[in-house]
Amino acid sequence: MPSPRDPSSNESTSLSDAVAERIRQQLIHGELRAGQRLSEAALSQQLDISRNTLREVFRTLIKEGLLRHEPNRGVSVATPSIADIIDIYRVRRLIECQSLEKAWPLHPAHKRMRQAVDDALAARQVKDWRTVGSANMAFHAGIVALSDSARLSSMFAHLAAELRLAFGMLDDPEYLHAPYVDHNARLLQMLMDGQTKEAAQELETYLVQSERMVLAVYARQLP
Repeated sequence: MPSPRDPSSNESTSLSDAVAERIRQQLIHGELRAGQRLSEAALSQQLDISRNTLREVFRTLIKEGLLRHEPNRGVSVATPSIADIIDIYRVRRLIECQSLEKAWPLHPAHKRMRQAVDDALAARQVKDWRTVGSANMAFHAGIVALSDSARLSSMFAHLAAELRLAFGMLDDPEYLHAPYVDHNARLLQMLMDGQTKEAAQELETYLVQSERMVLAVYARQLP
């Protein structure tokens, strides 16, 4: 068994972390759907990693609540519950509104937010709603980045992956994502104008509205 200082152990950990982040990004971008089975053989070949490394990645993502393991059925993508969604939005309001209210208008993260708005506008033109959804997640990640906290950004990445799973279960992505393209553009302009307190208040209202919309549609999907 390698010692903690063995370079091969560090390389294995780095690889596992990188693969786990790659799968999180697939979740955030809607490339994996809630309930989808993950084939160990196919995924290890696709990612060009050993099955032992993949199992380590699975353990990490199961602990985060993004995957689940069932005896005799293997590993699949987790399905968020209504309670999960309520909790996700509660945490989002705490993190995002605080980050926006205390932000410096010319913080470098505003460039990420601008790019996300531009990407969403372009995707809306061609009715590519999955890309609009990905741009929306990127915009909110930019808001969290205004806090200059690596821990909060990491936490938000986990929340965004869970939330995108919930979005993926709903049949009307245009209904979910279209209204927020212009909302995001408005929040960005308010930030650039130094109206951070007003922007935070508007974001609070925006997130409450988003939560109600998701819960209403989500509840109708459940058996």
